Amino acid sequence: MYPPPHHQSHDIEKMISVLKHFPLGMLVTAKDGEPFVTHIPFIYNETSKKLVAHLDRSNPQMVTLKDCTEVTVVFKGPDTYISPSIYKTAQLPTWNYIIVHVTGRLQLINEPEAIKQTMVDMTEFLEGEAQRFILKKDDPRMERLIDYIQAFEIEITNWEGKFKLSQDKIPQDFENAKEELKRNSKNDVSKFIEEIYKK
Repeated sequence: MYPPPHHQSHDIEKMISVLKHFPLGMLVTAKDGEPFVTHIPFIYNETSKKLVAHLDRSNPQMVTLKDCTEVTVVFKGPDTYISPSIYKTAQLPTWNYIIVHVTGRLQLINEPEAIKQTMVDMTEFLEGEAQRFILKKDDPRMERLIDYIQAFEIEITNWEGKFKLSQDKIPQDFENAKEELKRNSKNDVSKFIEEIYKK
């Protein structure tokens, strides 16, 4: 697996933490050599140890989603450019990142009440501790949408943690790279968002 061994994490608890903090995953599948990628939120079910998500049934990727299909989900944590100027030793520019690849077998969820429950669970997780909105299973809006949503779960067969954090540098440079990742993760993106929203 790439990257090199010192950039690989085998700590599943850390990888689960990435999933929980950055739940928007990239669902990757293929059919007849054609790749399909959809960006959707996932939740990690602590009891079943499976990923759970939903897809719009009109999504073209649906043609690849069959029971027992092997899929990959990519979760992207923080990342940043690392300037050599932050190091105490002479280095070249690089890019640090936290990425998790999860591979597993897909199982479709077709029972209406089970689909609703996954939607309730997803909303509860994404609302967080504040719980400003609570989705009820008997919400009539869900009843109207149920035929347009495909819920599914993924039985995880492989975890890959790709944590490129300047682990191969001296302790002070490693620490400096960590601070740079933290600093740049806090960058104000309001101006960027305003630009994206402009017509």
